[in-house]
Amino acid sequence: MDTTPLVPGDRAWRTAERARLIGFAERSVVSSGGFAWLDDLGAPDASQPLHLWINARMTHIFGLEAIHAESRQARSIAASGIDALGRLFEDRRHGGWYEAVAPDGTPVEASKAAYGHAFVVLAAATGTAAGIPGARDLLGRALDVVQRRFWEPATGTVRERYLGADWRGEEPYRGANANMHTVEALLTAAAALGDRSLARDALRIAERVVDGPARQAGWRVVEHFDREWRPVLDFGAEDPGDHFRPYGLTIGHWLEWSRLLLAIDAALDEPPAWLAEGAAALFANGYGLGWPEPTSIGCPYTVDWDNRPVVEARLFWVTAEGILAADALARRTGSGRARDAASRLWAEVDRYFCDREAGGWHSELAPDGTPASSVWSGKPDSYHAYQACLFPDLPVGLGLRPGDTSTSRKS
Repeated sequence: MDTTPLVPGDRAWRTAERARLIGFAERSVVSSGGFAWLDDLGAPDASQPLHLWINARMTHIFGLEAIHAESRQARSIAASGIDALGRLFEDRRHGGWYEAVAPDGTPVEASKAAYGHAFVVLAAATGTAAGIPGARDLLGRALDVVQRRFWEPATGTVRERYLGADWRGEEPYRGANANMHTVEALLTAAAALGDRSLARDALRIAERVVDGPARQAGWRVVEHFDREWRPVLDFGAEDPGDHFRPYGLTIGHWLEWSRLLLAIDAALDEPPAWLAEGAAALFANGYGLGWPEPTSIGCPYTVDWDNRPVVEARLFWVTAEGILAADALARRTGSGRARDAASRLWAEVDRYFCDREAGGWHSELAPDGTPASSVWSGKPDSYHAYQACLFPDLPVGLGLRPGDTSTSRKS
């Protein structure tokens, strides 16, 4: 029996961690359909409704597990997730998907947001690649809603939110976050369908959000805009630790955009040179500012416009996206610094974020590395953690199968 210790982040460690994360995620399965928000101990949080973003993201990771582990159990759970998205969350009267519902499908939050719809596309695209029944039809409906209700051809971006279930009351706000996840969703759909036009739409979003405002801000992603895509620099100042729209700059999104720019680069036959330039610059800024010292633990959630920390919480998804950006950049460019960064961040995950007692990863740490809950409570989903463990085994980009180059120009 081989008793050699596993090295955090190597293939054997990541394979074992994927299995542990999937086992933890199975606790969220609701018998009547959907996925529950889990608390710190991994039990369903009865105070929370069923959230669209959680249900779609969990369906996505079980779909990935069905593909890559050839797991019948994961396939069955992914199929139940596809069913729940259509049966519980979909608004059959007005179209689109509710943001949150009760276990019986009664709407709790009836607004329609691009963020949640992006994850429906993501889940359905992964389900399509996995051959889950109903996923292809769901993907078609979701892409149609995104195209008709959210896509703005003039700007090449998506609208943020409609306040009413009947698509009335459009919010006069534009956000980088919803557009970023729409990029991920479009690229995954492009891979699942072999439709490169979706990758070109993803490029248009990146051009608007990154090649313009982020470049002008010294390769720092500007998060908040008005309807005309003018930056709103003081947005969120009254609630700087908001889950989805915090004040200032969110370093984790610089890292997430870095790996998505490389995914766009891989999906296009003739990608513009700025994609690789931007990916390298965003990673360098995010990693350099987030982990400035060898002893730094985690990365501050947000900073102000002078790069001073605003919310000091260390969130697990930021480290996960740092790993993915570093891995993709190291493989795409051969960067030794990025390779070293990935190793360092894996060690951080292993020592501080992995919860070996209750399961999953701690969602948040204090600056000293101890578990905290100033921004997030519980362990809502395993999407970022699972992808961090899987994607280094895939071609650079968002290919859904090992070695799949149907929409990927290079590995």
